[in-house]
Amino acid sequence: MTYLKTERYLSLNTLKSYQNDLASYANYCNNHNIDLVRADHYQVQAFIADLTFEHKKARSINRHLSTIRGFYNWLVKSGKRGNNPCNSGSHGKPLRNIKVLSSLPSFLWEKEMDAFVRLPENKKTLWPARDKALLLMIYSAGLRISELASLKLKMLSNNMQKAKILGKGDKERLVFFSDIAHKALIDYLPERTARIMQAGIKGNAEEIFINNKGFALSVSGIRWIIYQYAKIAGMKKNIHPHSFRHSFATHLLHEGCDIRLIQELLGHKNLTTTQRYTHITTEIMQMTYDDTHPHAFINNQRNEK
Repeated sequence: MTYLKTERYLSLNTLKSYQNDLASYANYCNNHNIDLVRADHYQVQAFIADLTFEHKKARSINRHLSTIRGFYNWLVKSGKRGNNPCNSGSHGKPLRNIKVLSSLPSFLWEKEMDAFVRLPENKKTLWPARDKALLLMIYSAGLRISELASLKLKMLSNNMQKAKILGKGDKERLVFFSDIAHKALIDYLPERTARIMQAGIKGNAEEIFINNKGFALSVSGIRWIIYQYAKIAGMKKNIHPHSFRHSFATHLLHEGCDIRLIQELLGHKNLTTTQRYTHITTEIMQMTYDDTHPHAFINNQRNEK
């Protein structure tokens, strides 16, 4: 873990995932009287099979395998063993990742998003001013939920319309807030200050979004707020915090924004990660065609009959 932190410079979230995966593997080895350092190809394979029997998701299993593969690479590099058991068994075949079925990320259409971000002021529930700013800022900047939770006043520009944030893999990027998100933030900040003073919290509060007690909102707290509004909205879609990030990218791409600019705004390391949104855009084009082209409209009517 020290190596991953000091030499690979992995983010705290990634380090926690690696640590949990290694702990799970170490427990398995201990329960099956397997020497963790000297484990062979088939013993690692048995652990992966065990995860499958537990109905773990493919992405989770692949992450475990990647973690274990990296662990043995480190042992080889450190001179603690001569080979990596993940690379080859007696038949020379390496352990391969499980195929992950591709699925389109959950997102809201433009009109759906417009209605969703208006819920706090229309329903007057929870903390309207805070929640409106929260929803608009996570959407207008395409933020991850962890980035929103760690957003501090000092990270904002003087006019509070952009911010420098530290994203996944400690990658710094510049994000922007729309005019409506900026206005919502300005409306919320006086209420935030009053709540902190009322709570009698000493010292300077840094995080922008706080709970009713005046303390910084946690990731789980933000997730809970979004889920509450998702229930109020009554949509059949699976709305979660990352849906706002997906919607941000999809809407920009739909309006003709260059995909490499979207990659930069999202903080994606690889362009292929951003390119999955092109599938959604293709779907949008198909639906628009079906709704507007005369022949397509006729075909739709026939299908309905």
